[in-house]
Amino acid sequence: MRTSAVIASSDTKIGVNPIEWKNVYLPTKSNRSMYRPRRNVVTLGEFIIDRQADFPFAKGELSSLLSDISIAAKIVNNEVNKAGLVNILGEAGAENIQGESQKKLDVFANDQFLAALASGGECAGVASEENDEIILFDGPSSQGKYIVAMDPLDGSSNIDVNVSVGTIFSIYRRKTKNGPATVEDFLQYGSDQVAAGYIVYGSSTMLVYTTGNGVNGFTLDTSIGEFCLSHPNMRIPGGGNIYSVNQGNFVHFPEGVKKYIKSLQIDDKANKKPYSLRYIGSLVSDFHRNLIKGGIYIYPTTLASPKGKLRLMYECNPMAMLVEQAGGKATDGFNDILEIKPTDIHQRCPLYVGSSSMVDEAMQFLKEYSNENMEPQYEVNKK
Repeated sequence: MRTSAVIASSDTKIGVNPIEWKNVYLPTKSNRSMYRPRRNVVTLGEFIIDRQADFPFAKGELSSLLSDISIAAKIVNNEVNKAGLVNILGEAGAENIQGESQKKLDVFANDQFLAALASGGECAGVASEENDEIILFDGPSSQGKYIVAMDPLDGSSNIDVNVSVGTIFSIYRRKTKNGPATVEDFLQYGSDQVAAGYIVYGSSTMLVYTTGNGVNGFTLDTSIGEFCLSHPNMRIPGGGNIYSVNQGNFVHFPEGVKKYIKSLQIDDKANKKPYSLRYIGSLVSDFHRNLIKGGIYIYPTTLASPKGKLRLMYECNPMAMLVEQAGGKATDGFNDILEIKPTDIHQRCPLYVGSSSMVDEAMQFLKEYSNENMEPQYEVNKK
């Protein structure tokens, strides 16, 4: 009678890239050569190294920078997962530049990402939602070739009720060559991004990023402490039946947005309507769902926020790069997000992002029902 067992390598160590061992028959002299470990997992570190050839100008710095971000993400994930057990919930007692109350976890996440980026030496400075001004690093990091714009903890108002939150990041090459970074290094078109991504802390923790060569997703395996490739070459469906919008503000929306939403709610079986409204209140979580299933996320201008509410530099731009690399579209309702010239690191912008056909349809409604004062007023790079 043959006996089966699970074989584990004697030199396996925690943190070593995982090797998946299948149930196998114990070897005999006749079949000993049949047994080989079958490796089915690619870690984020391995993937970054494999793709480093896509950026010959980077000489490994961009790869190191992405690794630094992943390390901070693991630390934040650990804190998020025990938020109800330690004194990390609630208000921090201060406001950010947007006038929003900072949560304790906002501040913690911001500190972790700043520390990781400062110690890596590849990043010269950071523009963060949680800081009024850009943060410039000293020492060797001051000569770093890259700058980062980020929202350290998107949707943090959800953390007290155990709803998914996330981190959004955007990476640019510096314009200046020597000395500390300047504001001009940050105020670049979204089309100048060299990488963008997000981390979603939910039922599982995922890191999704692009360097301009497609979008790939990695799920954190907490047993080994590694992000492992789980969603290679992510593509957003061309259409969908999900729309994500804070419909509580419906009365304050532009007329075109109202008409578009109403068109999604009609009973039209031929076009599989009405569509489903899904809104979590965390850009990362809503975007992530729509990226996988297809749909549109809308955060338009309102009477209270005539310039929009989301921030161009560290919310709209990175999501726009990701969705375009996945085959989708991102606009402010009239212009390509990636071609908007920023004038301030905390500049606000309306956002329509998701499946191409749904974004195009929304833009048609805005065009039809708009007036000359509706289109956002800023410089756009019309290519």
